Amino acid sequence: MRGSIGFPRSPAIEPWIASFVALLVTIDPIGTAPMFAALTAASSAKERRRIALRGVSIAAGILVGFALAGEILLGALGIELAAFRIAGGVLLLLLSIDMVMVRHSGLRTTTASEEEESGQRADVSVFPLAIPLIAGPGAMTSVVLLMSEAGGELTRSAIVLGELALVLLLTLGCFLGAGRLLKVLGITGVNVVTRVSGLLLAALAVQFVVDGVRTVVRAG
Repeated sequence: MRGSIGFPRSPAIEPWIASFVALLVTIDPIGTAPMFAALTAASSAKERRRIALRGVSIAAGILVGFALAGEILLGALGIELAAFRIAGGVLLLLLSIDMVMVRHSGLRTTTASEEEESGQRADVSVFPLAIPLIAGPGAMTSVVLLMSEAGGELTRSAIVLGELALVLLLTLGCFLGAGRLLKVLGITGVNVVTRVSGLLLAALAVQFVVDGVRTVVRAG
C-alpha cells in the first residue's frame, strides 16, 4: 500500500520514514560538515562551538517558522498547495542533481560570490551557515510540504517537528565533530554519502510532483 509521499511499506510507518529521509537529505548533516570545517578553519575550538550552536539555532527558528506558518503564507499569496507541491518537487529535483553531480548552484551550497562575501565577515553563523547551508530552499520546501502531508493532525505534525529537531541535532553533532568526521570518512566517503542522498532525494522529489499533478487532475 502506498502513502502520499512514497515508499511501498507498512502504512503505519511509511510516512515517518519518508519524512525523516526527506529532511535528512535536504539538510544533509554529513555533507555540510566539511563546509563548516572550511568556514571555521581559522577559529578556535571555543569559537567553532559558538558558531555551530548559533548557526543551528538560527536555522531551527527559520525552519520551524516555515513549518508552522508556511501554508498560511501560501494562502495569503493565493498559491494552492498542489502548485507548491509541484514547484517544490521540481526544486528538490534540481537540488538532488546538484548533490549527485556535485554542482554549486546556491540551492544547497554557497556560490563563489557568497563564499567571497562570507570570507569578509567575522561571524559566519548566520550567512552562509544558517542560510543557505542548513536552512536552504530545499529544506524550507521540505518542511512546508511535510507539514501539509500531516493534514493538521497534532500527532503527525509533532512527529515531523521531532524529526526536524533530530536532524538538526545530528547536524550540530557533525559540526562539532567535523574534524574527526572528515578523518573517518575522507573526501571520498563524504562524496559517496552525498551522491546516495541525492538519489534518494530525487525519488522523493518526483513523488512530490506526481502527488501535485494528481491533485490538480482530480480537482479539474
